[in-house]
Amino acid sequence: MLVYGGAAGTRDPRNADLAAAESAARAFLDALGIDTDTSGVRNTPGRMARAYLDLFTPNSFELTTFPNDEGYDELVVAKSIPVRSVCEHHLLPFSGVAHVGYLPGERVLGLSKLARIVDFFARRPQVQERLTKQVADCLTTRLGPKGVGVVIEAEHSCMSMRGIRAIGSTTVTSALSGSLRDDPRSRQVFFALTGV
Repeated sequence: MLVYGGAAGTRDPRNADLAAAESAARAFLDALGIDTDTSGVRNTPGRMARAYLDLFTPNSFELTTFPNDEGYDELVVAKSIPVRSVCEHHLLPFSGVAHVGYLPGERVLGLSKLARIVDFFARRPQVQERLTKQVADCLTTRLGPKGVGVVIEAEHSCMSMRGIRAIGSTTVTSALSGSLRDDPRSRQVFFALTGV
């Protein structure tokens, strides 16, 4: 079962203190000069606390695998898996898609689990590079495939809404292991199938 282990410097959000988070959100808004006593903003600190708790709480799940009885030895790729996370540097959202593939070994994975793995690691303050590697490492460790490939394409609101305001720009990261890293033909097929 995949359960929240917490990245370095993070705690399990299921032990959150919502009252303290709401109080901190109110103090944060007040410190920025936002009047939290107006009718439209009065309940915002509570909504902020609950929204971030939701963003940072992954769903535990069983990583279901099945014997590869047919000896399937071609790529399995799930394309355009939605990715939603929060940049750990500014606590602003980033979103996009992940393309996740693997070359089966002795076992194959339930297809929905590819999306669940992406969502699981995305539900914490993140950087895209780490998220990409965590998904690949999880599949490599838990499934034991011949190769793994992960590509994430995302737009970061910390780039599009502030600073440079580069609206529409995307960041692409990749992580490859096994034969998808070592064999140029396998790597080329993976990238062709993902459209990257």
